[in-house]
Amino acid sequence: MADKKTVKLLITGIIGVVVAGAIAYGAYQGNNPASAGGNGSKADGDGLIPLRTISQTACSSTPYIVADQLGFFKEEGLKIVYTGDTQPNQIIPSILNGNNDLYNAHPNSLAVAIAGGAKIKGVVKAGIDPLPEQDPKLRHMNWYINPNVTPEIKNFADLNKLEGKLKFSLITNNQCSDFLANNIADHNGVPRSKIEWVTMPDVQAVQALKQGLVTVSGVHPPFYKLMEDAGMVKIADSLDAGFGQAGGVGYYYFTTDFIEKNPEVVRKFARAIVKAQIWANEHQEEARKLTEDWIKVPVSATHYYAADKDISPDMVKPWIEDLENSGVIPKGKVTVEDLVDLRFTGK
Repeated sequence: MADKKTVKLLITGIIGVVVAGAIAYGAYQGNNPASAGGNGSKADGDGLIPLRTISQTACSSTPYIVADQLGFFKEEGLKIVYTGDTQPNQIIPSILNGNNDLYNAHPNSLAVAIAGGAKIKGVVKAGIDPLPEQDPKLRHMNWYINPNVTPEIKNFADLNKLEGKLKFSLITNNQCSDFLANNIADHNGVPRSKIEWVTMPDVQAVQALKQGLVTVSGVHPPFYKLMEDAGMVKIADSLDAGFGQAGGVGYYYFTTDFIEKNPEVVRKFARAIVKAQIWANEHQEEARKLTEDWIKVPVSATHYYAADKDISPDMVKPWIEDLENSGVIPKGKVTVEDLVDLRFTGK
């Protein structure tokens, strides 16, 4: 049987092949006007420049919805074109092949793709974790257990009392769910090797925990109340990972080609989305309701968002280092400058 290092190298190689295929397909799309994606700097008949992104039907959709419905995009001469739902592992390829212009992701998702050859970069912060003194309901993630199934578990460290593997819910690999949970496990003496990841969206994680199909469910703010109403018990949150605001950081990203050709469009997008994020932080109930009405799922709270355009390289480093220490990407393969475009800081 292959050792863990070999398996990780194989996984990284497979990621590279998938990304390379997406890049090749993107080159074909770019040379095929009938199928190419957004045009970046060219306005439509309504005078607005279209930016394509996947249909925003998840918990991170709030800034798009606010900027769209309150006219912040329009003020910058932009409009968002929603292209439909896309599976998580197909979102970055959809950016590379030109079907979409932008999306947002955590640093580790971007780093793995970039290590595989994807020409993408973050340009402005999305969500962040709130400060410790702010309302805990705004923290990027919470982890819950079912007291009817594991009554002996009172906190995260107690997971060591359980024999065998611990099944954790996970939206997709190399995202916030595993990065944060793994680091919380480190702080509590729970071996990472004891965790078995079970892929599912947050909305299914609630039911899976109730039914005892997973040991621990990690979910985002819209689903905290559903967990609590179901009698599930919180054993950790993203603050426990020890990264402060960086524990919830994400970045809106474009291809490097799009950025080079359309820097002013990127600046317009950054201004509009940060304005929406400030509004969402200051009008949490209104933002919650807008999000709930848009995604058609009960939302108990929204994420907490960055209120500035500072790229904050220090927020990126822990995510890259975790991938390196886990052997997912080679050390030095991806730098902060590879992952975020520092030209847009403060602009």
